[in-house]
Amino acid sequence: MTDRSGVRLCDLTTLRTGGEAAHAVSAESLDELVDAVRSADAASRAVLLIGDGSNLVAPDQGWDGDVVLIRVRGIESVRRGQDIDVRVAAGEPWEEVVTRSVEAGWSGLECLSGIPGRTGATPVQNVGAYGQEVADSITAVEVFDRETGRRMAWSAAACRFGYRDSRFKHTDRFVVLSAQFRLALSRLSAPIRYPELASQLGVEVGERAPAAAVRATVLELRRNKGMVLDAADHDTWSAGSFFTNPILTPGEYERFAELANARLGPDAAWPAYPDPRGRKLSAAWLIEQAGFAKGYARGAAAVSGKHTLALTNRGSATSADILTLATEIIDRVESAFGVRLHPEPRILSFSR
Repeated sequence: MTDRSGVRLCDLTTLRTGGEAAHAVSAESLDELVDAVRSADAASRAVLLIGDGSNLVAPDQGWDGDVVLIRVRGIESVRRGQDIDVRVAAGEPWEEVVTRSVEAGWSGLECLSGIPGRTGATPVQNVGAYGQEVADSITAVEVFDRETGRRMAWSAAACRFGYRDSRFKHTDRFVVLSAQFRLALSRLSAPIRYPELASQLGVEVGERAPAAAVRATVLELRRNKGMVLDAADHDTWSAGSFFTNPILTPGEYERFAELANARLGPDAAWPAYPDPRGRKLSAAWLIEQAGFAKGYARGAAAVSGKHTLALTNRGSATSADILTLATEIIDRVESAFGVRLHPEPRILSFSR
């Protein structure tokens, strides 16, 4: 375990915001990760687990507890007929996992190319993009239970995955140690579900394409939207998509449609997709129609110049600046359309 005291949270997050950490350690094995959390809990110190900080809005005041950097590496694979089970340690960089899977002919993660962060964060958020999410392929998640002090493996069903959601997202009780994925042994992708991606690939929705081509196309689409990190480009200093796409019940959707038609005209059309709970709307469309153009800024906090779902740090923004802009967007969208947007990143206060 490596002591990393004196670090700044702005150096550990992709938004580049946040104050100093009182104490930080780098855990490079599962035992070190568990021991670091146990030690902090025994001393009643708050614990902040950070992989790459790609889905985190850190407090400007800093963190007065322990920061544990998850740097546990390791990938193990076992063939199961025409599939392969791949166990990935929590600290493996996610992009490296996807790259390796495509190169090895393991199909099922290719649409998740270019997503920053470490593997341990993927089941927490049920990370997804371009019609694919980790819940499609996760078969088990190994966790450390801070209440019982036990390590255990949970099935995918026990993880309670939902849209950008899981049972891990709403509690600090469980620390993800590793995740196991069942992938197909194939050079072809999983069926393409996302219309924009299918169009770029020249296939129909539901068809497959070479996984390497899918990966390359997804990376290009993400770059064009400022969703591939580039240290030299402030327009990529973000936490990715800042808002989830809202899912409305039939009654809520009817009310939204009334407000949208009143605002935009009776012939207005908007992107809406079936969901078991009703209809899913595009948060980006709502933001744009509420009057926020790409590049809209409040000081050093700005809507991305490439994609309205991303809020960016132009170089000197604080977390408070980012959250002020987010609140302005939330309030104006709700006023215009009766729909309240919800942030996707984890937003921390100074103490819990």
